[in-house]
Amino acid sequence: MTQVDTPEDEQGGARSRDSENGTWRAGVRRSGGAAAWRTGIRRVIRLSSRPGPWKRGLVPAALALLLGLVMMLHARIPNRIGNLGSLVETFLPWFGLFIPVLLGAAVWRRSASAPVALLLPVIVWLNLFGGQLGDKSREGDGLIVASHNVGAENTDPVGTARDLAASGAEVLALEELTGQAEVVYTRELAEAYPHHIVLGTVGLWSKKPLSDTRPVDIRMDYGPLAATKPAELTMESNRALRTTVATDRGPLAVYVAHLASTRVNPKAGFGTAQRDRGVQALAEAVAADPTERIVLLGDLNGTVNDRAFNGLISQLRSAQDAAGVGFGFSWPAKFPVVRIDQILVRGVEPERSWTLPSTGSDHLPVAAEISW
Repeated sequence: MTQVDTPEDEQGGARSRDSENGTWRAGVRRSGGAAAWRTGIRRVIRLSSRPGPWKRGLVPAALALLLGLVMMLHARIPNRIGNLGSLVETFLPWFGLFIPVLLGAAVWRRSASAPVALLLPVIVWLNLFGGQLGDKSREGDGLIVASHNVGAENTDPVGTARDLAASGAEVLALEELTGQAEVVYTRELAEAYPHHIVLGTVGLWSKKPLSDTRPVDIRMDYGPLAATKPAELTMESNRALRTTVATDRGPLAVYVAHLASTRVNPKAGFGTAQRDRGVQALAEAVAADPTERIVLLGDLNGTVNDRAFNGLISQLRSAQDAAGVGFGFSWPAKFPVVRIDQILVRGVEPERSWTLPSTGSDHLPVAAEISW
C-alpha cells in the first residue's frame, strides 16, 4: 500500500491519503500535543482551586471554637429566656462528648484547622472537670452518712430498706417517703438504727441519738394563700428538716431536704422557680446555723454546677467533688446522667464519696465518709 503526501490540515498536523481506499487520515503529532497541554492546564487549575488543609474543615473548626466558648463562658449565658444558663450548667460535663465527634469530622475532612481549634474545648473541659477523672478518696475511719430518694413508686420498700441497712451507713437520710412506706422503713430499719425522725416526706435514721429536730421551710407553698394553710396540712407535705446527731466526736448538724422537681418544657424552658426558692431558703438556714459542723443530705434536684446553687455552695462543699471517683451521677438509676442527690458539708473533711447499688427507686443512693 502506498501513500501520497498532502498539504498540512487546518490544525497544522500532517495528513495522508490511503491510495487504495481514497480516505484521509489526520496526523496526531501536533493535535495530540495541544490536547495534552490543555489537559495539563485544567489539572493545574483544579489543584490550585482545591482548598489546602488549613482551609478544609472550617465548619468543624467553627463549631469547636463555639463549644469551647460555651463551656468557658457558661456563667454568662443568661437565664432570662427559659433558664437556658441553668439548663446548660446542669448537663455541662456532657458537653465533652462533642469533642470526639468534632475530631472525627476533622479527620474525615483531613483538616488541619479543626484539630487546632479543638484545643480550646479540650483545655476548658479539663480545667472544669479534669479533677473528677481521678480517685480522690482516702482510707479513714470516719462517720459514714448516706442519702436516698426511695421513690414514691418504689414497689420493694422492704428490699430497699435492707439494702440500705447493709450499706454500713451510720446516718441515713430518706426522701420521698409516703405514709405507707414510712411504716415499712421504720420497721425494717429499727434494728440497725435505734434513733429516727420523720417530718412529712423526709426522715433521718441514726445509730446515734438525735435532738433539736425541727422542720425547715423551703417555701414549697408560695403566695398569699400559703400562710392560711393549717399547720397539720403543711407538716404532711414538709420536705426538709434539721436535727443534731450526737456523735462520739461532738454534735453534728444534719439537714435533710427534698427540693422541688424541675421540668423542661418546649414553651416555658427549664422550669426551676420553686426549686430555686428552696435553694435560697436552705442557704439562709445554713448561714444562720451557729453549729460548726454541718452536713446537708438530700435530693436537691440540681447539680452543684447550676448557678442557682451558688449561695449554698459558697457555704458548703460537695463531698463527691472533694473525695469521690468520677462524677457520681445518681439519676436516673437505670442510666445516670446527672448528680442531683447531694452530700454537702461544712466543718468536716470528706474522706470518700460514692454511689450505692440500685434499689427499687429511680434514684441511686449516695454515701460519703466524713471525719473531723
